Amino acid sequence: MRPTIVVVAVLALGCGKKSGDAPPVDRQAQAEASHIFHTLCITCHGESGKGDGSASATLNPKPRNYTDKTWQAKTSDDQIKQIILLGGAGVGKSPMMPASPQLQNDPAVVDELVKIVRSFGT
Repeated sequence: MRPTIVVVAVLALGCGKKSGDAPPVDRQAQAEASHIFHTLCITCHGESGKGDGSASATLNPKPRNYTDKTWQAKTSDDQIKQIILLGGAGVGKSPMMPASPQLQNDPAVVDELVKIVRSFGT
C-alpha cells in the first residue's frame, strides 16, 4: 500500500505545474531593467526604440533601431545579451555602445532588458 501513496503523491506534485507555464516574473529584475533602459539606453536608442534618442544625432554609426523587424528576426536573444554585457566593441560593433559588465552576475536583469528590446519588434 505504501508504494501507491508515493506514486499518488508524486503525480499530485507533478500535476501542479504545466510544462508550458512561464517562469514566475522577477519584479525586482523587471524594475531594475526598466530603470536602466529609461536612464541609460533611452539616451541613444530613444523612448520608441527607433535609435532616435537625444544623443543619437551626434553618433556615427547611428544606434540600433529596435523596431526593425528584419534585425529582430535575425538576432538571437543571446546576441542581444552579449552586446548588453560586452558593449559594441566586445562583439565587433560600434565602440559607442557601452558595456555593462556590472550585470554579468545579474542574468535576470539582462533577460528583462532583452524583453524590453524585443518589445519594440512586436
